[in-house]
Amino acid sequence: MTTAPMLRARGLRKEHGRGAGLVRAVDGVDLDVAAGETVAVMGPSGCGKSTLLHLLGGLDRPSGGEVWLDGSRVDDLGEKALARIRRTAVGFVFQAFHLMEELTAVENIELSALLAGRSPRAARRRAEELLEQVGLADRARFLPSALSGGQRQRVAVARALSNEPLVVLADEPTGSLDSAATLDVLHLFESLHQAGQTLVIVTHDARIAATADRLISMRDGAFVDETRLTGGSTGHLGALVGLED
Repeated sequence: MTTAPMLRARGLRKEHGRGAGLVRAVDGVDLDVAAGETVAVMGPSGCGKSTLLHLLGGLDRPSGGEVWLDGSRVDDLGEKALARIRRTAVGFVFQAFHLMEELTAVENIELSALLAGRSPRAARRRAEELLEQVGLADRARFLPSALSGGQRQRVAVARALSNEPLVVLADEPTGSLDSAATLDVLHLFESLHQAGQTLVIVTHDARIAATADRLISMRDGAFVDETRLTGGSTGHLGALVGLED
């Protein structure tokens, strides 16, 4: 018996404008991501990578095609049901962190857990466990403004994990970080992969892409190449030379 992919897209399209001004940001994408698999998507700026991630996570509606999560179609859900999926089944990591500046690190994570339906006590316990996991237990009561860029991104990753998501979608997670902070986040994604978290990562960084099981190259809204990186290890960095912008 064949197990259904954790995340599936079929004929996925996103179009803007009409007539001569029609732009196909995502153009007929098919994608299967198995449970526990890490898939990296690379390509030039403006090729549709971020739009694709937003469609997969229900942050945007497709112009056509289908999105399936854990065997259930989600692109055709009503807004309330789709919002519930975003809160409880999908974790998001963004380049700009999107932390609430007036909340401490632990409160940012706790709020996400509360929105996913955990009790206050369970939400706090989950937040503290995740801060320990990402190496920031001693920064729990710090506001984002008192954290470095790498620390803020680790808090953002912890927040994405607070609802024990079926899949984590990361959009340029190291795009605004220096080299040292990038390595911290790189190791964190490696550990998530090893723990069996399903991940789709849009990135320009070959070091992050090299942690994946598969690398997909995207241009002009479509997939143009796919490389299997056996084992999902940074030892495969050489295979990615020339795939960055």
